[in-house]
Amino acid sequence: MKYTKILSSVLILGSIILSVSCASQTSTKKSQLEELAALTDDHFNFIVANDLGRNGYYDQKPIAEQMGKLAEEVDVEFVAAAGDVHHFEGVASVDDPLWMTNYELIYSHPELMIDWFPVLGNHEYRGNTQAVLDYDNVSRRWNMPDRYYAKTYTLDDGATLKIVFIDTTPLIDKYQEESEESYHDVASQNTARQLSWIDSTLNASDETWKIVIGHHPVYAETPKDEIERENLQQRIDPLLRKYGVDLYIAGHIHNFQHIRVEGSPVDYVVNSSGSLSRKVAPIEGTQFCSDEPGFSVVSASGKELKLYMLDKDARILHTVTRTK
Repeated sequence: MKYTKILSSVLILGSIILSVSCASQTSTKKSQLEELAALTDDHFNFIVANDLGRNGYYDQKPIAEQMGKLAEEVDVEFVAAAGDVHHFEGVASVDDPLWMTNYELIYSHPELMIDWFPVLGNHEYRGNTQAVLDYDNVSRRWNMPDRYYAKTYTLDDGATLKIVFIDTTPLIDKYQEESEESYHDVASQNTARQLSWIDSTLNASDETWKIVIGHHPVYAETPKDEIERENLQQRIDPLLRKYGVDLYIAGHIHNFQHIRVEGSPVDYVVNSSGSLSRKVAPIEGTQFCSDEPGFSVVSASGKELKLYMLDKDARILHTVTRTK
């Protein structure tokens, strides 16, 4: 009987300690979200997420949940999905089960039932890219009017924001060379037409802030083929510099990077994977890098444009700041 009472007391004490620990952890996470909510109050905010599709494995589910919890606290307008929502072989059709296991059942938080504006990643190009566009007709929140498109917003203080969503895979030579065996839809894309459209769209833009979002980075530390960055430095970077783009946001590398290049007015951002991350090291121009998985929040007002890099617990790792 004596030992039973001692064991009972130990179990009760353990339960109390666990409850206090869990309450403390919840409180910490809550305060982090509340801090971000205060920083972004009265601003125009949206989430950036990419390299997601792992059928809920690795950190995809907890990150998806953090995205939803953040949207409870922060007034989020939409999610910009910067490619590779579906890993490995893309999707076969709008009825592919991967739409459920990679997307619908993972990002099921009520606060994520908002507009999602995607771009195609290289993994989508391994499957049926037209099905990714056609899913716009299936899902109320999946908004993909074309392979590249632009959105313009007027902020509460009268400032304006232009976001240009581009299709980077066809702009890279290696995917063109591998189109027959792996990236079937690449060869049929008119790259000259897209570059002309990007040029004319940015040329006509007089918004307060300009952001371009594509899957592949222009500058990044990565073991991936150098031709990826070289081609975008040749074809996209001159347009970003010429028209004073504030942020170029990409994914693909599966880690966080913020790079500034001498002579360029652009802040080049690599957003980390929303599921499985990879190691990273600084290079020339690196302002910050981290191998943490997570997502980002972009927050705009008339005076400042900020991008907050968040880890899987929604802690702010780094802030990219632009001011007027």
